[in-house]
Amino acid sequence: MADIARIIEVVEPEAKALGFDLVRVRYFKGGEIGPLSDAEEYTLQIMAERPDTGQLVIEDCAALSHRVSDAIDALEEKGEVLISDAYRLEVSSPGIDRPLTRPQDFANWAGHEARVQLDNPVDGNRTSLQGDLIGIDGDTVALDDKKSGRVEFPLSDIHSAKLVLTDRLIAATRPLDASGVDDILEEQED
Repeated sequence: MADIARIIEVVEPEAKALGFDLVRVRYFKGGEIGPLSDAEEYTLQIMAERPDTGQLVIEDCAALSHRVSDAIDALEEKGEVLISDAYRLEVSSPGIDRPLTRPQDFANWAGHEARVQLDNPVDGNRTSLQGDLIGIDGDTVALDDKKSGRVEFPLSDIHSAKLVLTDRLIAATRPLDASGVDDILEEQED
């Protein structure tokens, strides 16, 4: 298996060197090695964002993918194997219905609907919550749950959290630079 903490130590400086913030690193089993193969492969998923837009364009993903691959290869040449299994490297933007993984995510996206899965139950026996994110105070996250009203829980109890795609979220999401999209290039035939 892979040591995620060590992988983050390698990946984060590569993202920072490109001016990106690391959002999440996951290593999981999924996908297939080939179209005729029944052996599953692992995926090393890296989500990053530009701090000014909260997104990455395809060229950003490619640049980070190359840097991470080169860094992992360099360590392997020195004898440190980060991942012993066959795996696929997936680099992406967190997307509009992004995962919430860092304390700043819970502050930045306050007022938007989120779905949260907890390791430890709150409000009786509930581990699944959904509602408007109120924010974070220290290490305590507050959510206006649709069933229970205001619920507070430690950040460390969150198994997973992500924004829910709503019209309000779409309206609040900063678009990528769209300059020139209205310009039509016409090709002349020779």
